Amino acid sequence: MDTRKTDQTRDKLLQAAFCEIHRHGYQAASIANILHDTGLTKGALYHHFPTKHDLGLAVIDEVIRERLEGLIFRRLRASRQPLATLLEIIGDKAGIDPQAIALGCPLNNLIQEMSPLDAAFKDKLNDILTAWGSTVEDALRRAQQDGSLRADVDCRAASLFIVSAWEGCVGIAKNLQSPASFWLCIEQLRGYVASLQAAPGG
Repeated sequence: MDTRKTDQTRDKLLQAAFCEIHRHGYQAASIANILHDTGLTKGALYHHFPTKHDLGLAVIDEVIRERLEGLIFRRLRASRQPLATLLEIIGDKAGIDPQAIALGCPLNNLIQEMSPLDAAFKDKLNDILTAWGSTVEDALRRAQQDGSLRADVDCRAASLFIVSAWEGCVGIAKNLQSPASFWLCIEQLRGYVASLQAAPGG
């Protein structure tokens, strides 16, 4: 068996499933559409993902989480100037997928749709939220240690607010179908984070 080809098939299915779920939600996502978009057979799909449930959970782990890892988590963890990096990430227009504004945040969409209905979905989605919060909290704590963040900032509370506000900005923009509203909201979030900076020489 060609392992590389098998991996490519699996990745193709995951990416198509992600797009289908992002457009229609998990429950309305169509296996037929996923197969049509990939040109693959049901046999190929079920070889990798025996059930639609398995496919949905894999999308959370291997697509949604990995995108956040690339855009946010790894950058913050590796940064030697975590507060500056956090401000850069929040204001990075190139890092925002226009589809996320039109269709909403894939993570938040699934939280709203599936967390009340399915424990496995809820656990995996919560794992990502926890990782996001802890990554931001750790970045803020390191910023306190290097003197760039005010000593009086409650890093845990601030990280919870930052993640919640970030997701809220996307949700509002989706509802209004307004990229301008998204960036207006994000600029307020960036202003909040900037206000946490320690005074020069303080």
